[in-house]
Amino acid sequence: MKKIFGYRSEKGESPLDSSISLGRDRGHRRTSFQPGYHTRDRDLTKIHKAASVGNVAKVQLVLLLRKNGLNDKDKKNRTALHLACANGHSEVVALLLERKCQLNLGDSENKTALMKAIECQEEECEALLLEHGADPNVTDVNGNTALHYAVFCQNVSLAAKLLSYNANIEARNEDDLTPLLLGISERKQQMVEFLVKKEADIHAVDKMKRYSCSFSF
Repeated sequence: MKKIFGYRSEKGESPLDSSISLGRDRGHRRTSFQPGYHTRDRDLTKIHKAASVGNVAKVQLVLLLRKNGLNDKDKKNRTALHLACANGHSEVVALLLERKCQLNLGDSENKTALMKAIECQEEECEALLLEHGADPNVTDVNGNTALHYAVFCQNVSLAAKLLSYNANIEARNEDDLTPLLLGISERKQQMVEFLVKKEADIHAVDKMKRYSCSFSF
């Protein structure tokens, strides 16, 4: 049977007029969806440079010589863990975790390393972070959780891993969108089907009294 996904309002209005990404501009910073990081050498310390290129030995040396601290931030509030995750350098991630780095620090948009791993679809980095206690329910500057990012990426595997570590399937961002409502608004059909199977609330209502409806399988 055909699968139908959409919004219905209490007034019978049509679906969202425009696509919502990860936060509207309401006078505050809007979260960008940008896999990876744009980096410039002058913004990076020694440990950030080494982590961004996956140089495990150099990271170890920098820490040994105390040139930089484990949780030092660059000019854009990124830690070595952020850069290692964004670039998929799981060996560097493992080293930083072994040294007990802080897991839930945010960058300039309050994105955690876990969010960057998901945004860049780095499954091994995501798994390492969750196994070591990263919090999947931390929010960025627009209230998005790691699960919102997984939905936006339309990556079921990443989302399933998050849910296995107690990610809140009903978390709402500042647009009042749960991961399911975000999936519907962004037409991420595969993610919508997955979240419905995981028993996300199909009667969730956003701030404009629109709710997800018409799920037939």
